[in-house]
Amino acid sequence: MEKGRLEAFSDGVFAVAITLLALDLAVPGPGHDSLAHQLRMHWPSFAAYVVSFFVIGIMWVNHHALFKSFATVDRMLSFLNLTLLLFIVAVPFGTSTVAAYLRDGGSDAHLAAALYAAIFECCALSFAAIFAWSIRGEGRRTTPLPPGTERSALLRFASGGLVYLVAIAVAFVNAAAAVGAIAAVAVFYMFEQTPAA
Repeated sequence: MEKGRLEAFSDGVFAVAITLLALDLAVPGPGHDSLAHQLRMHWPSFAAYVVSFFVIGIMWVNHHALFKSFATVDRMLSFLNLTLLLFIVAVPFGTSTVAAYLRDGGSDAHLAAALYAAIFECCALSFAAIFAWSIRGEGRRTTPLPPGTERSALLRFASGGLVYLVAIAVAFVNAAAAVGAIAAVAVFYMFEQTPAA
């Protein structure tokens, strides 16, 4: 299988997902309250957009770094990557849902934030599965990890998934705090977490 083709398809899906985020950035327009008031009332949409934009962008950067370390691709990796993309494309749905319910609070806001965190948890599990594929077979990486470091590398690479699990639980207590935890994971993954040699 061609690695370049798989990466090009993935890049396209990331681009579509990140573009779809902007479709929910709208205010009712003239004839309603002042623009300043409308913008204030729609702050959850803007906050969710910023968080999701950077999370998808950081995932794209790390996807590129991870695939750069692969010497080969096979059918299994293609399906693992397809699973990751399934959840990447769900991010705009989670974003618009949390934005719609976050400001009003209540049980719907809690459920929306939990759904939002669950989508990112599924992304994290998919990323972890891809990384595990790369270290569990001969000749899959351009430079193999030093012997005995595979487990610690996998734990460091997949540690964001633990925070997403916590965010799901926190969402049922404080929806805004759950979104904040998701943003914190994005900051963590801004720094290189894809082990090289």
